[in-house]
Amino acid sequence: MSEPTALSLIPPLVVLVLAIWLRRPILSLIIGAVTGFLLLDPTQVLNNFASTSLKVMADETIGWLILVCGCFGALIALLVRTGGALAFGRNALKFAKGPRSSLFMTFILGIVIFIDDYLNALTVGETMKRVTDKFKVSREMLAYVVDSTAAPVCVLVPLSTWAVFFGGLLVDNGVAAEGQGISVYMQAIPYMLYAWLAVAMVLLVALGVVPAIGPMKKAELRAAKGEPAEAQVDLDQVQTSDEYAIAAIEEEFKHADNQGKLHNFLVPILLLVAFTVYFDIDVWKGLLATLVITLPYYAVQRLMPLSEMMDQMIDGFKSMLPAIGTVIAAFVFKDVCDALLLPQYVIESLSPFMTPKLLPAVVFLSMAILAFATGSSWGIFAVTIPIVMPLAQSVGADIPLVIGALLSASSFGSQACFYSDSTVLAAQGSGCNLVSHAVTQLPYALIAAVIAFFGFILIA
Repeated sequence: MSEPTALSLIPPLVVLVLAIWLRRPILSLIIGAVTGFLLLDPTQVLNNFASTSLKVMADETIGWLILVCGCFGALIALLVRTGGALAFGRNALKFAKGPRSSLFMTFILGIVIFIDDYLNALTVGETMKRVTDKFKVSREMLAYVVDSTAAPVCVLVPLSTWAVFFGGLLVDNGVAAEGQGISVYMQAIPYMLYAWLAVAMVLLVALGVVPAIGPMKKAELRAAKGEPAEAQVDLDQVQTSDEYAIAAIEEEFKHADNQGKLHNFLVPILLLVAFTVYFDIDVWKGLLATLVITLPYYAVQRLMPLSEMMDQMIDGFKSMLPAIGTVIAAFVFKDVCDALLLPQYVIESLSPFMTPKLLPAVVFLSMAILAFATGSSWGIFAVTIPIVMPLAQSVGADIPLVIGALLSASSFGSQACFYSDSTVLAAQGSGCNLVSHAVTQLPYALIAAVIAFFGFILIA
């Protein structure tokens, strides 16, 4: 496609409608991608789908994601089987006296694990769901708290994978001088309005100041009536073999050693955070180093034979396949949207409003729409920063404010999109149906986004 047109909006609309209707995100994304390929060239749909999917699978980011998510699953399986996660839950119950305090603990844990949104979403959800289950908090509410302290918190902390990635983008595009990417990023932190508002909103919801609304209210009422948490686990979008893997993990948890020791949970988690920081915020290296120490640490205690540890790790890896599949499908879909020139169409449509006063708000709005439509909170900005930042410089806009608007849009897309990696992993870690999680948290995300939009107009 040589010129951006309104046709580029069709695939995202197809995906959103099908995701809500079918409640099968992977299938919805594939159909959306095929729709895009039909628009590009109806005679080459098969060839284009094959080449694009191979290109995505060869991408270093996808390889990294598969390894990181799979090894997270492996580590979580070990934490569960040794009783370490159960021990943490027992100790957490000493401080959690009810629904509000259990959600507040979840919020605090999400703030503490700020290094990476994947690390946050998977660790916090898996750690706290047994605690919140005891107090009849819905898995949807837990997933919302987890998701809202994943990307929004990571965006606000300069010592995170988000800061490293976006700082590098700013240098690559000439917005920041060599070696000054993180410094320029830090100047924009006060202006990341959506991230600040999302964190404030989830705290108010967790404390009960802001009530459960819309679909979340229904989910909370169901949980209060004692609906089993297992009924909320998202198995309908998983292949049969993966269902058995997830069921096996949950069964192992039920039969985990009730005398599990807290240190068998805390030591691996603290090692993971420490190694991730040590290796320049590289979660994959942090995971590898953590597993290298954790396996002998458990072996010395004779918690289980090495062969059983390997079996548990494989089952844990399998349990992450639905999340991995969804994110891979989302990357294929993003490539289709890029080929249809969706980013260029959205920006060109809003360019008449690109004045110095309105630019930050318009950038936030347009980038939020793109991030929500494509499910890409990182990739879409690699495409649009070379377009947006020269435009901001040419009209004399406040550069830190525009960067803050970009990062705000990125964190909104990561949190609100039904099939973004952060949303998928928050639902996976919390044991919640993916679409239920996305639908229940959307009203809160939209409220924060609307306030942020007007905030950018006021402070520009």
